[in-house]
Amino acid sequence: MLAYTYLSPHRFQLVEKPRPTLLDPTDAIVRVTLSSICTSDLHIKHGSVPRAAPGITVGHEMVGVVEAVGQAVSTVRPGDRVTVNVETFCGRCFFCQNGWVNNCTDPQGGWALGCRIDGGQTEYVRVPYADQGLDKIPPNVTDAQALFVGDILATGYWAADIANIGRDDTVLILGAGPTGLCTLQCALLHQPRQVVVCERDPGRRAFVRAHHPQVHTVAPEEVLAFLQTHTSHGGADRVLEVAGGPDSFQLAWKCARPNAVVTVVALYDQDQVLPLPQMYGKNLTFQTGGVDGCRCGEILSLIAAGKLDTTPLITHTFPLSRIEEAYALFEERRDGVIKVAIRPDAP
Repeated sequence: MLAYTYLSPHRFQLVEKPRPTLLDPTDAIVRVTLSSICTSDLHIKHGSVPRAAPGITVGHEMVGVVEAVGQAVSTVRPGDRVTVNVETFCGRCFFCQNGWVNNCTDPQGGWALGCRIDGGQTEYVRVPYADQGLDKIPPNVTDAQALFVGDILATGYWAADIANIGRDDTVLILGAGPTGLCTLQCALLHQPRQVVVCERDPGRRAFVRAHHPQVHTVAPEEVLAFLQTHTSHGGADRVLEVAGGPDSFQLAWKCARPNAVVTVVALYDQDQVLPLPQMYGKNLTFQTGGVDGCRCGEILSLIAAGKLDTTPLITHTFPLSRIEEAYALFEERRDGVIKVAIRPDAP
């Protein structure tokens, strides 16, 4: 089968690999019907993910059909359409039992697919701990609607949830990339008084206005002044930092009103500075970390009910055999690209 493979830093290649087989009783084999490219894949490509194992098939955003299951798998059966979770988690350890699956203590736990074991930019994938890592797709939900459930939509859902958004709140989202756009949809589920999206790219600000006309959009150089005139207490009540840019962390705390909550979802390439003397007296609460993606079933129910729809984020679709073109488009951010879907080639 074709598999897009990490060979060494700065070198990916489409190669032939054998189909995966069941290795443990908790495994499932999934035939991939749709996958996508994530910015984290680019981080692997450029050597900024040291734990990524050379030789692995990349990709961790995917949906598919269950082909085979191990003897211990009880929640899915061959023929089921499923989403695949970006995180591998055992479901039994202290952290999993508390819903903190990002910190699963199992040796296979955490971000494994497409990083430490073969991922989904291929035709078939082995999913460890399938009872936790797979969720059935409702019959009225398409593959495209479900594609981001296991990763960026789970991230947005988790971020909006831990931010504890209230109906009187002004919510500021920094970044309108794919994860920021998913976070926006999930924040809107909480029905806050107003939402402001801060984004440098005019095209992505236009995308937000076209799909969410009730949301304010501003550029980074405008956001502080905008919040001063459009809020009652000198800033946003809830700030969700999803941009991960060189100045976005500093912008996040500056845009927050005193006693606000700043939720940092972004992944940074460099250390960030917490300038405590400058922010002394603002009494801010910071929340940081990686997604605990264990509520995919809830997200699928919201999609089935028409309350979430991330299909507009899929701006381009390529066959697997042309995945190198897809990567170039995504990395260079050409042609208004937001997300690229990858389909296996027709047999």
